[in-house]
Amino acid sequence: MASEHSVEQFKGKARLPDFVVPKVYDLFLKPDLSSSCKFAGAVQIAVDVVAATRFVVLNASDLAVEDGSVSFKAKSSSQVLRPVNIGTVEEDEILIIQFNEVLPTGEGILSIGFQGTLNDKMKGFYRSVYEHNGEKKNMAVTQFEPADARRCFPCWDEPSFKAKFKITLEVPSELVALSNMPVIEEKQNGSLKTLYFQESPIMSTYLVAVVVGMFDYVEAQTTDGTTVRVYCQVGKSNQGKFALDVAVKTLDLYKDYFAVPYPLPKLDMVAIPDFAAGAMENYGLVTYRETALLFDDRHSAASNKQRVAVVVAHELAHQWFGNLVTMEWWTHLWLNEGFATWVSYLSADSIFPEWNVWTQFLSEATSGLRLDALDGSHPIEVEINHASEIDEIFDEISYRKGASVIRMLQSYLGAETFQRGLASYVKKFAYSNAKTEDLWAVLEEESGEPVKKVMSSWTKQQGYPVVSVKKSDGKLELNQTQFLSSGATGSGQWIVPVTLCCGSYDAQKKFLLEDVHSKVDLTGLNAAWIKLNANQTGFYRVNYDDELASGLKFAIESKQLTASDRYGVLDDSYALCMACKQNLSSLISLLAAYREESEYTVLSHIIGISLKVVSLVADAAPELLLGIKEFFIGLFEPFALKLGWDPKEGEGHSDAMLRGELLTALSELGHTVTINEALKRFNAFVEDRDTPLLPPDTRKAAYVAAMQTTNSSNKSRFESLLRVYRESDLSQEKVRILSALASSPDPTVVLEVLNFLLTSEVRNQDVVHGLGGISIEGRDVAWTWLKDNWDYISKTWGSGFLITRFIAYIVSLFTSDEKGNEVEEFFATRTKPFIARTIKQSVERVHISANWVRSIKNDKSLGDVVNQLSVHKV
Repeated sequence: MASEHSVEQFKGKARLPDFVVPKVYDLFLKPDLSSSCKFAGAVQIAVDVVAATRFVVLNASDLAVEDGSVSFKAKSSSQVLRPVNIGTVEEDEILIIQFNEVLPTGEGILSIGFQGTLNDKMKGFYRSVYEHNGEKKNMAVTQFEPADARRCFPCWDEPSFKAKFKITLEVPSELVALSNMPVIEEKQNGSLKTLYFQESPIMSTYLVAVVVGMFDYVEAQTTDGTTVRVYCQVGKSNQGKFALDVAVKTLDLYKDYFAVPYPLPKLDMVAIPDFAAGAMENYGLVTYRETALLFDDRHSAASNKQRVAVVVAHELAHQWFGNLVTMEWWTHLWLNEGFATWVSYLSADSIFPEWNVWTQFLSEATSGLRLDALDGSHPIEVEINHASEIDEIFDEISYRKGASVIRMLQSYLGAETFQRGLASYVKKFAYSNAKTEDLWAVLEEESGEPVKKVMSSWTKQQGYPVVSVKKSDGKLELNQTQFLSSGATGSGQWIVPVTLCCGSYDAQKKFLLEDVHSKVDLTGLNAAWIKLNANQTGFYRVNYDDELASGLKFAIESKQLTASDRYGVLDDSYALCMACKQNLSSLISLLAAYREESEYTVLSHIIGISLKVVSLVADAAPELLLGIKEFFIGLFEPFALKLGWDPKEGEGHSDAMLRGELLTALSELGHTVTINEALKRFNAFVEDRDTPLLPPDTRKAAYVAAMQTTNSSNKSRFESLLRVYRESDLSQEKVRILSALASSPDPTVVLEVLNFLLTSEVRNQDVVHGLGGISIEGRDVAWTWLKDNWDYISKTWGSGFLITRFIAYIVSLFTSDEKGNEVEEFFATRTKPFIARTIKQSVERVHISANWVRSIKNDKSLGDVVNQLSVHKV
């Protein structure tokens, strides 16, 4: 019987007790948007007392519960019970209400009055600042995922406690106020109005949303009459049209794909000026960063357009996968995020087939593979023992590895079987909660394949295998071991769905590799090349012996491999090189086979690899640096010349993206011709923002060139760039500038940039963009800056996932064991649960780079290979 509990028994638990459960919340909120930024609220929660108890335990944090406002009334009695004790446990974020008598089982109403502050932490019920007619104003916004509804009202703040919500807001008359459901009644009261919103279907607290501020909107209807609106700052509504169009098409697509109509009467999407994540899938009221929702024909790049399409598709996928069917606990977060990531590509591919997004999906898979090759990674399904641990699992494993194993499973089961299974799953668990096993069970039933057995090896253990392949006596010998970037040998074993191509995509074999060793008979398959993991649908790496590797190099040069497979061969080789299982000279020789590469995703990946290799060679073999740069410039220049600086009539979306990336890379590699042209165009742009000489796609390249040529004795270009930053009101433009500022090779300039990031001119959400592009020369001042400002940084970004970027971006620039140890030492006394994993991973990355630098120093043939290949002169 629950009544025997003392208060102590509720402390330090991962989950709330379930002897009282919520059914309907009737929530009233009155935000004050003047300078005080407080809010008042009251909630009547219809609950079900399941077991006799004298306690009600629910979540609350940063709220003042008003004395005398708390009561309980059972449906079966007229008596109103008042608590004898109300206590909060701050570290567990719980509110414990204790009554003298045992609460009768059955239905009852729990009433609580409370007050809080609209914080500036971008979580809970917070304020965002915007300008209207030149005047700064506050808007009130909610961000509750993962566990911050408790900062707005007392509630059972766990995904499995689903309930209905009736929301009432009292706000200034001139403002727009939105929530998950449409308004059913509005009452004017002088300068205030009260809005009553329709009761929501059953949902989890993290999906409740409220937004109050000044907005314009554009609207459209889906084929079955659902009204969709995009709200944005006054005067920017034209920038919402692209996202609106994508949203309408996506809702129609998902309705068919999941065989379930969109569950709510309307869908609003809102651009919020201060927003920690990219976007949030609140039921019926999706909130976004401006960069992820708004698109401006004149100032947005092709990459911005694609980001808007993919993010909108991701958030709308959640309306079914996450909101309608919700994970039972945060351990299963990947079901929400991995799935929405995968399906957003399905939608983008359907609406924009010419974008080739499934090839681009490989870069998502790669960031999952990178993180999961660390000892400090975690399984897809991760045990969560306290709310403070949840933020850190919103990472590449939950999103990108999650999406990649779903893609692998779809490829294994076949697209139609997979779709049928998903539709049954959504139907079966609609308006309730599910675990990973529930999805496997439905897919197994639909397909007749051993889904649970195959997939458990991918979601319950961390890491993934590298399959080593060699030919011997007419057979192919396969060996799997866990792949770790440190070069160490791991102990995992997987059931790997293998697809094998022999000399052509028509000659394919598919099988499950269950054992550590296996042999495949090649009789009758006399092929010039053999490629495992055809089209890279599997989440694993392949290590070919020399003979097979040279066959693949030939297949790349003779254009016989798909873009996905050219990407895969390169990425596996790069990863093996990082783990010191291959030497750098063999990676450089392989890269030479990509001289005629023109596919966006593959070239974009080569660019990323080139910049990493250059930074390592600078530390390991500086005498070869010029030669390595010449080699990469020789690789990129022909295609950059072909694309030119100016957009061509009728060119494709990926050409526009590639132009910007190639020119930026050539600027970073110090290519004089590119830099001179960039500066000429930059100067024209500074004089006239409407010049056709610098369209959005090439601006980043010009900004990087401007900073590459900035030093402490010549800062005029840096100052011009800051002026453009200050004069732009487009978030995407500001972010583009921030991401280039720290690329100056002068450490004193880098330090000035870092200090600028902490001024009020940069929104808290955007600071990390300025940390993503720090030059190698600036890494020591950046590390000192991080240590000097750590107390301020940890107070300002204290919890939430943005703080992890400060650590990861700055620490990952180092390549020596000494630095790794120094970082570990500094954080030894400063670790909190929400950064522990990031510190461990970042330090591990430094040691991996240190190993790699040692391996490059010992690579005897590297000098010869570089001299032979770097015929181009900078």
